[in-house]
Amino acid sequence: MSQKNRDVLVVYVNEPKLLDERVIGETAEELLKLVERAEKRMLLVNFQHVRFMSSAMLGKLVSLYKNCQKQKVNLKFSNVQKEIAEIFKITGMDKIFKIYGDENQALLAFEKDGWGI
Repeated sequence: MSQKNRDVLVVYVNEPKLLDERVIGETAEELLKLVERAEKRMLLVNFQHVRFMSSAMLGKLVSLYKNCQKQKVNLKFSNVQKEIAEIFKITGMDKIFKIYGDENQALLAFEKDGWGI
């Protein structure tokens, strides 16, 4: 599910376990499609419902990041659960992704960025 908030396309990942290959594929495909829909070139992925994430999904997020860079879309993540944030830290992905504690913090960061990339 996605919605607009202050010109930012906000995507809510509602699947609590991103472990199954089919679910990962569908989620990644939907996220990539939304990159094209980000009219103002700003995409926020809210992970508040996600409790578990496989390494395959981490790979898909790296692909999403690269696609956003190519399309000049400013990508941010919010509401990442503690356990998943720890995985991002261990793998060094916390240095690649812009991760915020909650959706409002991420939206404020877009504002500080001048709403662009």
